[in-house]
Amino acid sequence: MQTRGQFDQELKEIDQEIVELANLTEKALDNAVRALFNQDIGLAEQVIEGDKVIDKKDLEINDKVVLLIAKQNPVATDLRRLITAIKIVADLERMADNARNIARSTIRLGESREVSIPTRLNAMQDTLVNMLHTAITAFTEEDGKLAGQLAEMDDAVDKENKLILSELLGETATNPDKIQYIMQISLCSRYLERFGDHITNIGESILYLIKGENYNLN
Repeated sequence: MQTRGQFDQELKEIDQEIVELANLTEKALDNAVRALFNQDIGLAEQVIEGDKVIDKKDLEINDKVVLLIAKQNPVATDLRRLITAIKIVADLERMADNARNIARSTIRLGESREVSIPTRLNAMQDTLVNMLHTAITAFTEEDGKLAGQLAEMDDAVDKENKLILSELLGETATNPDKIQYIMQISLCSRYLERFGDHITNIGESILYLIKGENYNLN
């Protein structure tokens, strides 16, 4: 079994890798939304290819956590921290999947100059980036109050998603020839909404780490 100092150092390294993964996920979201608004197929393809790097990092962190559990046989707070790490990494990887899916929708829409992307999607992205920063700060500082704020922030994302879907539904009635556009934008809005749900999952994991109890922020 490792010394306490070695164990704490490996925990710190895992935390740092989680922050790095969060940064990669944020970059994937930024590039995916930018590709959508600019109808940049090349950038969209980069997001899809970059998702492989995120998937690999997800597996690497999981392997480190499992190995550390096997070597150290942790209990109580230490075990909760490692379980929390696995859960947060899983949510970050799924968030990146949603960014990849937005990139795929961008490619399906093609390079049509007639496509007008709802600006509400930008508002959703801004809130999501703020949420992600809040979640990572809450994780690194073990701040339960910050983690709890994610629920209210996610409500704003949900509201924007509903407004976008309502507007698109109205377009369906007046522009039946734009079904492909309406479908892909609806999917993008849904992917962003799901991105936010995964951040609230991270908030729940942080509260579990701090308090040892399960919470529901969704």
